[in-house]
Amino acid sequence: MCDQDRFEDDRKLWEARGLITRTQFGVALGAGVAMMLPQVANAVTVVESELEIKTPDGTADCYFVHPATGTAPGVLYWPDIFGLRLAARTMGKRLAESGYSVLVVNPFYRKTKGTKGGPSAIAEMMPQMQALNETTHMTDAKAFIAWLDTQASVAKNRKMGTQGYCMGGPMAFRTAAAMPDRVGAVASFHGGGLVGAGANSPHLQASKSKANFLIAIADNDDKSRPTEKDVLKKTFEDAKLSAEIEVYTGAAHGWCPPDSGVYSEPLAEKAWARLLALYGKL
Repeated sequence: MCDQDRFEDDRKLWEARGLITRTQFGVALGAGVAMMLPQVANAVTVVESELEIKTPDGTADCYFVHPATGTAPGVLYWPDIFGLRLAARTMGKRLAESGYSVLVVNPFYRKTKGTKGGPSAIAEMMPQMQALNETTHMTDAKAFIAWLDTQASVAKNRKMGTQGYCMGGPMAFRTAAAMPDRVGAVASFHGGGLVGAGANSPHLQASKSKANFLIAIADNDDKSRPTEKDVLKKTFEDAKLSAEIEVYTGAAHGWCPPDSGVYSEPLAEKAWARLLALYGKL
């Protein structure tokens, strides 16, 4: 579900805009460097830390960022197949500057620490992604949410949010299913594998939660799976759960992270605004 064929097109686009040279692009891509995101209006001062969290399966390397003072709703951020990298940290920090205590996790911690960057990462990380399943999603979600609840910066009187990109979409859905009394908002951006055939499909499990949902679907994903949005709409309507489900016209799979080969700032900003609207209900 992750595109790997558009990095050259992306390089040409950035060069044409005068944002980066060919050499700079190669260095940035190899280091996993994200392009700058628009600044947050009235951003709060935040505190950042790199840390490790124990889970039933080991120790996960994570990035935690939160407002420097007071308490804020917790958010669990599940990245795409490129994992815990600068782009994910940048997005997490931007969310914290908007007033949230954000934990960005490495879903591949069982085998790989740190980050992976560049087009070759997909082939390298695919086996690790495929090794994750319903059980690992649920146990990790419980461990990460429990850790967030130990943090002084996380508001205990407000529910948490969770968001996932690509493969992180099912993880976010299952987080809500695993912690229905703690998670109040779920966002999936270009999520892959949200609708499965079995009773343990992420969308069916999530429909038993108590959360509000934002499901942003890439245009080309919708073309390849045109009935999926309808299944999602009916499932959440039947469950009487609020779900904003939209196909982002012109968006290619992976359009939200700023280091993606198909990043679209206008559409990513639209999705970001809808995310803040969702979390505003926490």
